[in-house]
Amino acid sequence: MTRKISIPRIKPLQKLVSKARDLRDAHEERHRPTGFGFALADNVDYLDTDRWDILTKRDSLFFSRRYLRVLEDAAPDNLQQRYALIFRGREPVAAVVAQLVTVSLARVGKARKHHRAVERPLEKLDERMLVCGNLLSWGMHGVCLAPNEDPAKLWPAVAEALYRIRRADKLSGDTDLVMVKDFTTEEESAVSVLRRFSYRPHETDPNMVLEFAPGWKSYEDYLTSLTSKYRSACRQIDRKVAEAGCTVSHLTAAEIGQQAENLHRLYVQTHSNAKFRPVTLKPDFLPTLADYLGDDFRCRVIKRDGELLGFVTSLRDGDTAVGYNIGFDRQAALEIPLYLGLLNGVVADGISLGGRRLSLGRTALEPKARLGAKPQPMRVLVRHRIPMLNVLVRALLHTLTHDEPPERNPFK
Repeated sequence: MTRKISIPRIKPLQKLVSKARDLRDAHEERHRPTGFGFALADNVDYLDTDRWDILTKRDSLFFSRRYLRVLEDAAPDNLQQRYALIFRGREPVAAVVAQLVTVSLARVGKARKHHRAVERPLEKLDERMLVCGNLLSWGMHGVCLAPNEDPAKLWPAVAEALYRIRRADKLSGDTDLVMVKDFTTEEESAVSVLRRFSYRPHETDPNMVLEFAPGWKSYEDYLTSLTSKYRSACRQIDRKVAEAGCTVSHLTAAEIGQQAENLHRLYVQTHSNAKFRPVTLKPDFLPTLADYLGDDFRCRVIKRDGELLGFVTSLRDGDTAVGYNIGFDRQAALEIPLYLGLLNGVVADGISLGGRRLSLGRTALEPKARLGAKPQPMRVLVRHRIPMLNVLVRALLHTLTHDEPPERNPFK
């Protein structure tokens, strides 16, 4: 009698086969045209301006041609703008804003000391990186989708647009690293789609956002809404700035042009302490920004005896005010709370710009939390053209740290 032997199913083997099939399908998808049409350009005005404006007018200021012209006319030396319009037939369904920048991979972030073995091979690699988004802002400023479109269907077309931009620029040099920034929880579907194209997510420091109460018409209204502890702290900061002999005012566009070198000097003192500095603004950036944005721009300054000690700029981005560029004299800040005084000023300017919220960016999380700002988590997606280096990039991303914002509730 022959005994029948049953062989148990080997689940690990099934998983391996399934993973191999998924990798094969993803590889085929990456190398297959999506069927959409594309128009690529090195300047936003090279594209059909009416179509660009119609597609982007409901979205952020950072997609507007007047802002993008600032990046073209006063861009950092190592940054170039690139654009794409994506079409279904003759109908534009998505706009892409990208930047070509040369950076060192070791400056993608700050690695822990015990992972130096991972970081060391990348330290001397200067990479020409294609960024879908804006290195001079935070938020999803790289892709604008037409309303009532399914993002899951359009994001593969975005991946193809980035591939086409990278290939079109090959005469200027190889571009191996691609980053898409910045995703919030609202764009989670895009993250899952781009994973199929070998993009790897990494969580960054959060954007700190202060929601304005409907009754706030002035900075004084904001202070009144705070508990006595936090209100006293804000007033004390403003008082210390005044007692140090400082005055607070706003510069006109003409005055910004006259003070361009002094403003830049203060900006560099602050910028040099940032842990990620892929680009550095030029002295003509702020004057150009002020000229092009007009009433949607504010520049608040702190002076003493006629000398500029600090500045902060604010933008109106629809119903969101954005605390944008900042700079201050680090020596003077040892005795005067310049940074905290400028932060208070950003709240005042955000309210005066008529926004419903204030976006403060992802640095100095503690003082921004004390103002009442809450964290908005953000992620970037990164991929390398060479599959083997994708493994290294993934390993490096796992070593990067980001700060966790403290919990604060300053309101009554």
